[in-house]
Amino acid sequence: MKLKIYTDGGSLNNPGEAAIAYVIYLNDECVLKFSKRIGVATNNFAEYTALIEALTAAKDFIKKYPIKSINVFSDSQLMVSQLCGLYKIKNSSIRDLIMNIRVLEGEINLPIVYAHILREKNQIADSLVKLAFKSKYQISNDK
Repeated sequence: MKLKIYTDGGSLNNPGEAAIAYVIYLNDECVLKFSKRIGVATNNFAEYTALIEALTAAKDFIKKYPIKSINVFSDSQLMVSQLCGLYKIKNSSIRDLIMNIRVLEGEINLPIVYAHILREKNQIADSLVKLAFKSKYQISNDK
């Protein structure tokens, strides 16, 4: 079995009011949609926070199902390139977030592949971020 995770984060006015979202698929079945506001933050902070929350949620699926690998898709080329070691991390706040991600990767202990995708291929997570901006409440949809 394989988990596919689509993440997105956004910030109005960068920095400004920010929101995150992720969608998790078990094989090809959507099993979780999630979005929420996270307060005032930069777009990059929101992107990384979305991934951290998604990997944290993925740990629950790993306990329940024989997951063999995880594919993470994001329209943040910067985040994916930094996680894959292609770009240097100059910002100390982002470096701290990446350290959190590395800890989660160790706890998950499965192959994780990060891939950059175009926004058009990330429409569900993108629309959930926009929905979070319109809502005062956290949105979670366990399937």
